[in-house]
Amino acid sequence: MSSSAKEIIQLMVELLSGLSVFVSFILGFLIVYANNFLIKRRKKEFGIYMTLGMGKGQISRILLGETVLIGIVSLAVGLAVGIFGAQFMSLLVVNMFDGAMDGYQFVFSRTAFFKTILYFGIIFVIVAGFNVVTLSRCQLIRLLSAKNRNEQMKMKNPWLCFLVFLIAAGILGVQYYRVSNPENLYYTEILPIILAGCIGTFLVFWSMSGFLLNIVQHTKKTYFKDLNAFVLRQFHSKINTTVFVMTVICLMLFMTISVLAGGLGLNYSFRQSLKELTPVDVNFISMDNSLLHTKTAGQQLMDAGFDMDLLQEDYVEVSLYSTDSLTVYDTISESVRNKSELDISDHPEMIMKVSDYNKIAEFYGKQKADVREGTYAVVCDYDIIAELRNASLEKGQEISLKGEIYRPAYENCLDGFLQMFANHVNAGIILLPDNQVQEGWRCQNFLAANYNGDTDEEKEAIEEQVQIYGEKGFLVSSKIEIAGASGGLSAILTLVAIYLGIIFLISSAAILALKELSESTDNKERYEILRKIGADEKMIRRALFRQIALFFALPLLVALIHSVFGLTFCAKMLESMGKIESFSSILSTAVILVAVYGGYFLITYRGSCRIIQNR
Repeated sequence: MSSSAKEIIQLMVELLSGLSVFVSFILGFLIVYANNFLIKRRKKEFGIYMTLGMGKGQISRILLGETVLIGIVSLAVGLAVGIFGAQFMSLLVVNMFDGAMDGYQFVFSRTAFFKTILYFGIIFVIVAGFNVVTLSRCQLIRLLSAKNRNEQMKMKNPWLCFLVFLIAAGILGVQYYRVSNPENLYYTEILPIILAGCIGTFLVFWSMSGFLLNIVQHTKKTYFKDLNAFVLRQFHSKINTTVFVMTVICLMLFMTISVLAGGLGLNYSFRQSLKELTPVDVNFISMDNSLLHTKTAGQQLMDAGFDMDLLQEDYVEVSLYSTDSLTVYDTISESVRNKSELDISDHPEMIMKVSDYNKIAEFYGKQKADVREGTYAVVCDYDIIAELRNASLEKGQEISLKGEIYRPAYENCLDGFLQMFANHVNAGIILLPDNQVQEGWRCQNFLAANYNGDTDEEKEAIEEQVQIYGEKGFLVSSKIEIAGASGGLSAILTLVAIYLGIIFLISSAAILALKELSESTDNKERYEILRKIGADEKMIRRALFRQIALFFALPLLVALIHSVFGLTFCAKMLESMGKIESFSSILSTAVILVAVYGGYFLITYRGSCRIIQNR
């Protein structure tokens, strides 16, 4: 790999190492939550042990032994899977950084190995302590009667709940509108919007738990069909007792979808735009203003000792011009400026001779311009500014320069640029007929070229010599440098997005699965009653499927609504870095979501079927 790619990979390793601490807290919470369910299920068992003469200390030692045994087995399996999974990750990283792999080499990170053991050990020590504390506080009578005690469910006023639902919808609607217009937002307003969104989400689930069942009960054909009455009451009971959990899961799913779709989309856009934005190997801009009118950029390079044989012979040299007589205010109409929220400064426009631009356009593979006497054209690829310029060009905005009036040659900006960058940042270049550009306006000498090398190794060797002249009075932009920086950034974003997205997705799905499996254990007697009153196994399984599907679908549905506006906000905020490719990223996110979330759903359903069938 290139040296810049290696530096970025080192940054990525440090970033992922820090994120692993954050992820450990999430997984620690998940394990404690799961353990809490298991302890509740075994309270009667512990009560029987105490009745037979066991002390709480002996039971605690049994629990500790079980925890240690499970921990050792889980850790061993996890480490084995991780070590072999790292081999695939190494191939993924090499591919993302466009590196070359001469042969396979076994990858093993001693640091990651011991960190995993450390974090896992800390989590299980906390779990073991939690078990001991929980058991020490339990009384024998409560342990023996734990199975007979149900969670208290307070009935809510349906009209009050409906009113709260409208308020929650209003809160979320306002936040949706605000994030859909981020140009009107200050950074200090983002945190209040997030907090308001969390409160609105909580109120949505709280209110739905109070009136949802009442609405369905009024549609009697649906309510009394098959076992829908049983399913809906069970579902209503679960929402009523898990409002906070459903809120957390919904927000985690929202983060999963936003992080995955945003990260993958931005990475795809980076990789696609990189080909478009780096059509040649290198750009040079002379920074020595004393030689602007006497020597070209190529001549200045030779004077500085650069070997021009390192470049292919078809390199192109052009010049840029500017004058205080032509500013942005002159090219963007006043009506367009007044409607825009952008702060448009009154700075001179960059000007090029149309023949010079056409040389670059041909070299870059871009559309050439046809600018005749009395006309002008605008080259721009920065979407936010291009919208303003297009609006002015459509209105026929005329410009005046040295007593001459120029009309637009095109009704829209030409898509193009001069200097290579990692993003679309060309805010505008004005193209004028050659004879209308005065040499006294010259402000930059520019050279674009390809390296005189065929292999990556040869181009890397030339790159090292080229970069030296970045410290000798030249501004250097090279394809290798831009690819290393932007490609590395996109790779980091993608890996972090996948890492965090998968963790949030697994955590939320696992919590739902644990809750459903626990409920199925509690409801075995209810399903037995359904059998006694005539419900067959097919009908019971169908009812169980609908019940679990509703429980999994509700937080996902709300999260999807949040994600539509969240991704819109991200796309507009990151416009300067390039457009987020929505279709491919959303498709990839949907595949991951179906595979992980849908997989947990199916496993939960099959597990619940076995539980209610006493298998």
